[in-house]
Amino acid sequence: MLIKNVENWMERESAVTPENQYHSRRDILKSMGLGGIGVAALTSGAGLLGGASAAQAAVRPLQYADGGFRLEDDLTPHSAVTGYNNFYEFGTGKEDPARYASALTTEPWTLRVEGECDGTGTYDLEDLIPFNQLQERIYRMRCVEAWSMVIPWVGVPLGDIVRRLQPTSKAKYVYFETALRRGEMPGVRRAVLDWPYKEGLRLDEALNDLAFLAVGLYGETLPNQNGAPLRLVTPWKYGFKGIKSIVTIRFVEDMPMTSWVDSAAQEYGFYANVNPNVDHPRWSQGTERRIGEFRRRKTLMYNGYGAQVAHLYDGMDLRKNY
Repeated sequence: MLIKNVENWMERESAVTPENQYHSRRDILKSMGLGGIGVAALTSGAGLLGGASAAQAAVRPLQYADGGFRLEDDLTPHSAVTGYNNFYEFGTGKEDPARYASALTTEPWTLRVEGECDGTGTYDLEDLIPFNQLQERIYRMRCVEAWSMVIPWVGVPLGDIVRRLQPTSKAKYVYFETALRRGEMPGVRRAVLDWPYKEGLRLDEALNDLAFLAVGLYGETLPNQNGAPLRLVTPWKYGFKGIKSIVTIRFVEDMPMTSWVDSAAQEYGFYANVNPNVDHPRWSQGTERRIGEFRRRKTLMYNGYGAQVAHLYDGMDLRKNY
């Protein structure tokens, strides 16, 4: 007899909140006059009188419009999205970010803009991100470890920010850095990676309509463990491209070194496009398991977003440029 062990972050498929119920529940909460902590706690499944972690308790509702990218797939449960994460600055265990990220100070938050652009300088988060123009987009997100989630992100198109910063003709790539807070991030005390965490995109990738800077999920500000207050979302790429808690944006002429390429170039490439035809050296990328499900499903090229992004890689050898 096959016995399946259900981990504490898993929920049965029947427990996943469908998109229409998610929006209906938020409308009901708003009509009840619940704001701030009340909406955040009920939406996350925590009671008003307790049960939420310190990181969850800090979230608050956001105002946003429909961003136009939506899926028919059921959403991944909020508890899994916020409780099962890769954020090595807080530890290598999947539950470490939710356990330790409450120590991260996210207000106030400033970003440095550097390099080949006219908009260099230091910006308060609210001055760089137009919070009055936030969108919600539901994206399928694929992790290199062969699991995936469907997440309703709230934020702004990365291209809007790039165009506002006016890159020069020399700019070919956009480079990002994560905050490095040794007193708040216990994971950086270990040499798992060369800190701070570094990522990058080609400029045309950054300008693609799918590329997104998220400041929230499930209608609320980002929990710390999910990359508060600002993270990158590129749903056609593997999850390690989704750099969190961004403090630096730099426009550069040459392909930048990124954390996982620096750490293990034979396993992690700069492009990180979801490609089921190229296996990771230690496991197959041909199938994946959606968090909340037991069955495996076939991995889709570009994570199913080929219509939006395949043209970016015309003529490239996607086995070499993995």
